[in-house]
Amino acid sequence: MAAPVLRGARAVRCWSLGVGPRRTRALFAESVSGRGSRRSSAAAREPRPGAHEWAAVVGLEIHTQISSNSKLFSGSQVTFLAPPNSLVSFFDASLPGTLPAGYQITQQRLPIAVNGSLTYNLGGGTHWSPSATKTVRIKQIQLEQDSGKSLHDDTRSQTLIDLNRAGVGLMEVVMEPDMSCGDEAATAVRELQLILRTLGTSQANMAEGQLRVDANISVHHPGEPFGVRTEVKNLNSIRFLAKAIDYEIKRQIEELQNGGKILNETRAFDEKLGCTVSMRDKEGKQDYRFMPEPNLPPLILYDAESLPVAADPQQVVNIDWIRERLPELPSVTRQRLVEQYGILPEHSFALLNEDGLLEFFQNVVKETRTEPKKVIGWILTTFLGYLKQQNLAVSESPISPSLLAELLNLLDRKAISVPAAQQVFEELWHNKGKTPGQIIREKKLELLQNQEELEEICQAVLDKHPQEVTAVKKGNQKVVNKLIGLVRRATQGRADPGRIKQILEKQLQ
Repeated sequence: MAAPVLRGARAVRCWSLGVGPRRTRALFAESVSGRGSRRSSAAAREPRPGAHEWAAVVGLEIHTQISSNSKLFSGSQVTFLAPPNSLVSFFDASLPGTLPAGYQITQQRLPIAVNGSLTYNLGGGTHWSPSATKTVRIKQIQLEQDSGKSLHDDTRSQTLIDLNRAGVGLMEVVMEPDMSCGDEAATAVRELQLILRTLGTSQANMAEGQLRVDANISVHHPGEPFGVRTEVKNLNSIRFLAKAIDYEIKRQIEELQNGGKILNETRAFDEKLGCTVSMRDKEGKQDYRFMPEPNLPPLILYDAESLPVAADPQQVVNIDWIRERLPELPSVTRQRLVEQYGILPEHSFALLNEDGLLEFFQNVVKETRTEPKKVIGWILTTFLGYLKQQNLAVSESPISPSLLAELLNLLDRKAISVPAAQQVFEELWHNKGKTPGQIIREKKLELLQNQEELEEICQAVLDKHPQEVTAVKKGNQKVVNKLIGLVRRATQGRADPGRIKQILEKQLQ
């Protein structure tokens, strides 16, 4: 498969580089201004097209901890933040007399699945577009054991070993080098993370080490063979994954332009410095000495056609049986949300990208008369904004779906104005135990319903501002907005702007 040439055609920050005689110049796609990438005049004069352009190639190896209460081949518990070496059986520690032990068990020759694919959308946020849909091939998925963890104590110049993680079941997903920048890799991993959580295969919490990514990165001139690749290991954050890949692409290009060469090595990403650093070289051929494990029976997967007649259903894996019971996958959920609620595609991405947000939205919709398009606006702007400010999860919100639904119902029947509703929301956020109705009564935020009283207030404002009245009568309709604001101030925000405008237009005739 030909590697994509990076010329900044999308609204993402993928690499497009042109090279002058003595310098390297990194050019990015301009998503705001719409400017395309430029090429230096020196590059433009080269006889061979693409001679001074660069293409980046990114492949991923993703290790995700499978959802299980015990390890793969022992009864030891799997618990995050347990004291070091407190969840280790004789087998996990490879003590004498335990078989098999002393090495990592993996599916090297016969992985559990091969030749798959994952589709993702680069514009999954505010710039969703069907044209931004991409597919990355999945070479294979295999089960394997996790290894122990080395803890380096630099002050005492010693390394300690924690075997709590040794033997924990992992699923490794190997993605082909079909990506070309950090954004693509990060989006693909995020989509995989959603799928894993939906299926219940893994919690895929990167902060707890349940999903770790190794990125293989190389650069080359279009039309030429792939360059020497480096591997950036153990990336435990989607944000750091994107940063590490983009930095490594830039580093390799600058190294080659300066006459250097790229080493086949393992690197780590320094989060504080924002750069990759060398760990060890991989120039020498590595002999992992794979061998069959004689103490493990083969794992055989069947479909409905190949299932033996006399097979015990409890002793075999029938993939057709599993497929029939799969939950709705994220891509299907997004399409359903758009069709069911009439929301925008980018809103469906936002609902799924935040844990618990979709359920919160659906519960609000069930309890309110407000149309879903307005509900989504409140949830993605006001509600999500408050969560982000205080770094809270949806499950930690002080406002329940029922309270937000009650507030939106009051707004829908014009009992309060939008600014008043925003004020009530803030009060609900900071004062648990109160309802929207209580806050409205305490703060006297209900809209003025008395038409005669509102007309008197509007007339009083007109009488106090003769210059504005003259300007409107001369055709300056923009001044009407100022008059509406003055009336709302006089009513302390308790008047509906639409009703105010109707009354003012009638009185200004």
